[in-house]
Amino acid sequence: MTQRLLTTIGFDADDTLWQNEQFYRLTEQQFTELLAEYAESETISRGLLEAEKRNLRHYGFGIKGFTLSMIETAIEITQGEVPTTVIAQILDIGRDLLAHPVETLPHVRETLEALAGNYLLVLITKGDLFDQERKLAQSGLGDFFDAVEIVSDKNASTYRRIFAKVGGGPERAMMVGNSLKSDIVPALAAGSFGVFVPHELTWTLEHVEEPTEAPRFRKIGHLGELRGVIEKLG
Repeated sequence: MTQRLLTTIGFDADDTLWQNEQFYRLTEQQFTELLAEYAESETISRGLLEAEKRNLRHYGFGIKGFTLSMIETAIEITQGEVPTTVIAQILDIGRDLLAHPVETLPHVRETLEALAGNYLLVLITKGDLFDQERKLAQSGLGDFFDAVEIVSDKNASTYRRIFAKVGGGPERAMMVGNSLKSDIVPALAAGSFGVFVPHELTWTLEHVEEPTEAPRFRKIGHLGELRGVIEKLG
């Protein structure tokens, strides 16, 4: 009997299954408004991005690190003169971000329903453990997944480890996500298929060139097209 080519499908969460980046953008807008008397919004946003870059190795990905980066940026922009009332407001908008309702993206539920039971489905997401668990619970999608992996970062070794543990190894696995840098390029490097589902908003630090020459790279317009890609693999 011919061995099945694909046994396992990994899904990113933020901006693949549900909205995420748009809420960060709204929070950043609130943040720049808080500091409007000290600098232009472009200057504040640029300073925040630099703080996020510096702090990734300390705080990792997620809302808590983002909130700490906002506080650090406020201190820098005001040259240490930021009022305590502004710090309190930054903490408030950070908490609001943590409590934001989950908005599932189009075609997600029907796609997972069609694939569940036929393939091993694995949620592979990075970020704060508490926040990712909250969003998964609120999404109502948890029962579709055979395994959930919340990781500090995504690289080729991450996918090799997960797909070796769940399913038939990376060569018989597929990773689906909106981030070329985190979801697609490292999955391809691990030997898996990588299906890129672009989102209209993607964090600047997740941008890289599309690996169009990679034989296992695929790109779709929305998650509803995923089943067609899988069917063509046989």
